Amino acid sequence: MIGYVTIWILLPAVIVGAQPPSGDPAVIDPAAKIEELWNDGEFTEGVAVAKDGKVYFSDIAMSGKTPGRILKFDPATGKTTVHVADSGQSNGLFFTADGKLLATCGANVGHRALCEVTADGKMKKLSEKFEGKGYNAPNDLVVHPQGWVYFSDPRYVGKEPLELDHQSVYLYAADGSVKRATTEIRKPNGVTLSPDAMTLYVAETDNGATGLEPAGSAPQPPKFTLNAFPIQADGTLGPKKVLADFGGELGIDGMTTDTDGRIYAAFRRDSHKGIVIFNKDGKEIAYIPTTTLPTNCKFGTGAEASTLYMTVGTGLFRIKLKSVGYHPELSK
Repeated sequence: MIGYVTIWILLPAVIVGAQPPSGDPAVIDPAAKIEELWNDGEFTEGVAVAKDGKVYFSDIAMSGKTPGRILKFDPATGKTTVHVADSGQSNGLFFTADGKLLATCGANVGHRALCEVTADGKMKKLSEKFEGKGYNAPNDLVVHPQGWVYFSDPRYVGKEPLELDHQSVYLYAADGSVKRATTEIRKPNGVTLSPDAMTLYVAETDNGATGLEPAGSAPQPPKFTLNAFPIQADGTLGPKKVLADFGGELGIDGMTTDTDGRIYAAFRRDSHKGIVIFNKDGKEIAYIPTTTLPTNCKFGTGAEASTLYMTVGTGLFRIKLKSVGYHPELSK
């Protein structure tokens, strides 16, 4: 999730492609259509797909008047139901290898924590502080086949005091310990893995402000990039490689990958909004346009392994592709 809240809330609920999808024929069928599955939320995010094919996604209460919720879509019935009525402003969602659903919960009257969604629909906080200080607003996450959880912690919305002097990517281990994974990203957002699980991709989505700066403060220049970090044997990250620099206009929110290493990114730029597909070197090779700004995407499982689910605007959507999604939690 990125900032510019008021504009996003007022965007139209119905999404159709402004143009047909285009690009690499190994990925895109230009005749493929975006299908609306549910479109009755406030601000949807964090799509995740369980082993049984059910699709989970966050509905963030951007006004901060309610705590947000987690919805569940069943492809077998076409029905969407409330899975968690009080999510503590969950944003990113991801499953572990043993089927637990994890969530990064943000600020704006949220938990500001990495959480586990329990079987009875409650939010169990796994980590809510780093070195004794509360997180900014955990945003997105990915679970490595080794069980490591990488999650981003920027701040875009929320009036809670900032306790940390940085916005970072963290590594959460099975023993509950947390490390700052890198100091080379100024404001991280989406995170995802390469299909060999040896590279962590991080979207730097820096709008130049947190919204809590003192009056009269000059904002930092915005910075929007796509980056790759080698993952070391102990889970720590090596030096950053910038794959793409999008300049000062908006860039990537959430991301996922396919089994061939392509990166599928929710691209939040008014002039190029939609799902942008990059090769592993950061070159754009395909594009799925939308008329509303997207937030995240994830492939289905089983018979829907080539179906890309997308959270866009106020709803959940999908499109059939030719590629096959990579699910690190199912790879062991």
